[in-house]
Amino acid sequence: MLEPGKGRTRTGRLWTYVRDERSAGQTTAPAAWFAYTPDRSGKYPVQHLAGFKGTLQADAYAGFNRLYDSGDVKEAACWAHVRRKFFDIEQAHASPLAGEALKRIAELYAVENEIRGRSPEERKAVRQTRSVPLIVGLNEWMQRTLSKVSRKSDIAGAIRYALGRWPALLRYCNDGLLEIDNNAAERALRAVAIGRKNYLFAGSDSGGERAAAMYSLIGSAKLNGLDPEAYLRDVLTCIADHPINRVDELLPWNMLATNLVAVEAG
Repeated sequence: MLEPGKGRTRTGRLWTYVRDERSAGQTTAPAAWFAYTPDRSGKYPVQHLAGFKGTLQADAYAGFNRLYDSGDVKEAACWAHVRRKFFDIEQAHASPLAGEALKRIAELYAVENEIRGRSPEERKAVRQTRSVPLIVGLNEWMQRTLSKVSRKSDIAGAIRYALGRWPALLRYCNDGLLEIDNNAAERALRAVAIGRKNYLFAGSDSGGERAAAMYSLIGSAKLNGLDPEAYLRDVLTCIADHPINRVDELLPWNMLATNLVAVEAG
């Protein structure tokens, strides 16, 4: 963020919330919502999800913890974040222990590849039968390994990271709507990383808020298989004459339903 009049920059934040249940055989339109905040305080996700009841699948950022205090929001941890820690160790040190962890986690992902697109009931049943025993075995392996390695080692840190989130890591096995990780949100954020390399800054807090609104529309258009440029062009073409009380008709999934926008190639 530029600091007008101060000749310097500061770091603003973009939060992304994604709903995409297509892997669980659902037909609800996927959507991405970005929110800008001037800092990373944990009060913001609490404000964003005020009134929400359900499950939030997220990384281990401590700022999310307040969301779980009331019990209205359940925590589902991300296996991709667990895997990433072991992957980095294996890449840096060719660690056999990290390699073993990666092999075991890959078995969990193999199950997910087989059940993608099936109903929530089928996904839960398969996970209970196949994934839970794998996770129990992984837990036992981690406990044994942790007792044998230095507490200060990288591998011990990666194991403690996983064990400290174990109930939340298991939650996806009990709910067929959930995914094994929060990669849907990670994918949505790629557009931010690409854009940041091109335009470098937002000019102000209000600019950050406008960027969040645009990222929400573009991200949702892409999730629904639309060409974002065509979608925005068509919205801008008709919005001046569109009734304000029917603005929801211009959301990506509604434009798609009425065949008013081009579908993204590939």
